[in-house]
Amino acid sequence: MSTTARLKQAFDERILSQLQTELGLKNRHQVPRLDKIVINMGLGEAIQNVKVLDSAVAELTTITGQKPIVTKARKAIANFKLREKMPIGAMVTLRGTRMYEFLDRMLNVALPRVRDFKGVSDRSFDGRGNYSLGITEQIIFPEIDIDKIDKIKGLTVSIVTTARTDSEGKALLRALGMPFRS
Repeated sequence: MSTTARLKQAFDERILSQLQTELGLKNRHQVPRLDKIVINMGLGEAIQNVKVLDSAVAELTTITGQKPIVTKARKAIANFKLREKMPIGAMVTLRGTRMYEFLDRMLNVALPRVRDFKGVSDRSFDGRGNYSLGITEQIIFPEIDIDKIDKIKGLTVSIVTTARTDSEGKALLRALGMPFRS
């Protein structure tokens, strides 16, 4: 059995019915699900050095298994020497099997590699059941070769769910294995 099917299969077989009873829902289609995961890497230093952007794109491709798009500045900010439509970041939107596979690797392999890890904050919900997590070092992912890294870069992982409230979203993520601080 591959890791791609593991988290999705666990959701379909046991987590779905467990969440339905926990949340007191009558219909199994009301149970919150994962919609997509967006991984974003903002690179302010790409203004001076374009090679930073190339390495970020390569690293995001390695981590997610999908080619990221380069994000561009929406408006000019003179103090930062930033002009409109300058490339300043990279992002990937994962859905389906890749989404479950990435979440499985992040929860079971990458997050435990964080030094002095005590769990993730449960205050990063947006009010609609979606969760955002900031990762300060991309090297916690085992796919990244530390010797080839020129600079430590952070990234933001946004987990978008079909939950209507933060409590439903938190119940879904906890059931999937998100290590919240107690």
